[in-house]
Order: sequence, then C-alpha cells, then structure tokens
Amino acid sequence: MTHPVAAQKAPYPTEVEEGKSYAWCACGLSQKQPLCDGSHKGTGIAPIRYTATRSAKVYFCGCKESVNRPLCDGTHAKI
Repeated sequence: MTHPVAAQKAPYPTEVEEGKSYAWCACGLSQKQPLCDGSHKGTGIAPIRYTATRSAKVYFCGCKESVNRPLCDGTHAKI
C-alpha cells in the first residue's frame, strides 16, 4: 500500500489535552479513527505523532490528504 485510504471526506473534531501525545492514523485503515489502532502494519505507512500544545478541540484530517497533516486543511473539499 503506497497511498492512504480516505476514512471519510470530512475532518474528525477531537478534544485533545495539553501535553498529551496522539498517534494520528495516516493509512486510513484504523477502526478507531482518527487515531491509530495498529492497522497500518505491513502497509509502509506509519502514524503521525501529534502533541497538543493546549487543551482544545482540533480537527484531525479524515481524507488523509491534508498538506497540514495530521490536521485538516480543507483538502477533502477538493477530492
């Protein structure tokens, strides 16, 4: 697998905690979207670490095509 699967064509609004690290699913196969559950094994695609700089709601990319990965940049509107 060289290209990720779009989990959905919309962002995942997610509450994050300041200082906590998250593993964003980059392959699109995780059953725990938008976070990694290990489904990427054997795909050649690794999750991307995100550490929250503050407690807030962030919008993780669901289409897996954002230039600003792991956060949504609106790319899903173009695919």
